[in-house]
Amino acid sequence: MWPLYDENRPRRKPIVNYTLIAINVAVFIYFYFQGYTAFQKAIFQYGEIPIYILKGERLYTLITSMFMHGGWMHLIGNMVYLYIFGDNVEDAFGHLGYLAFYIIAGLGASLIHLLSLFLMPPDLLYYSLRVPAVGASGAISGVLGAYMVLYPHARVRTLVVYYVITIISIPAYYYIGFWFLYQLLMGMLAIEIPSGVAFWAHVGGFVTGVLIVKLLGIRPPRKRKIIYYYHIPVEPYY
Repeated sequence: MWPLYDENRPRRKPIVNYTLIAINVAVFIYFYFQGYTAFQKAIFQYGEIPIYILKGERLYTLITSMFMHGGWMHLIGNMVYLYIFGDNVEDAFGHLGYLAFYIIAGLGASLIHLLSLFLMPPDLLYYSLRVPAVGASGAISGVLGAYMVLYPHARVRTLVVYYVITIISIPAYYYIGFWFLYQLLMGMLAIEIPSGVAFWAHVGGFVTGVLIVKLLGIRPPRKRKIIYYYHIPVEPYY
């Protein structure tokens, strides 16, 4: 299944969400077209490497890693989800509130990812602590968590490929709920069999997003009511 768009239009223009997408794309293009060696160097320089964070070093990578991606498909997949679900969450939080929410969700994702590494066997732990984590998916997972709480019945137009190709509308709580269960399941498997995907960052970001919405009591904005006035002409009497 692949989301195409949601049937839930925001009231205001999501300028912060568009800006986040633009920054992610610009950063990727800037480093990617410098060549493979420069690109890999940037990943290790700006990606979040757990061993450094535990030492209190290179803490700036907790932020910079949110804007680094490992490849075109990694970037495109993340940006599609951010484009579809981020506008409505920004609508609920407001522009500055949404920016703060996005960063905090990304930090929550990084924390859970870091803690999850200590569930691994010692040999895998030693290796994993030195692998850079990059991508906006932790913060975007927070966006998904917030969206599911704020707009559970909003419908997501989804491309489904199963024997035949079709497009269907799926309630957000169903689509995002199953997405979260998949991340949780894969995260538990990754403890023993690393996959190269930070599934626990997705889980951590999602939970952080849900908690922020609940704790702050954020509510979806009221939709504008459209009132139509009808004028019925009356024939004059002579």
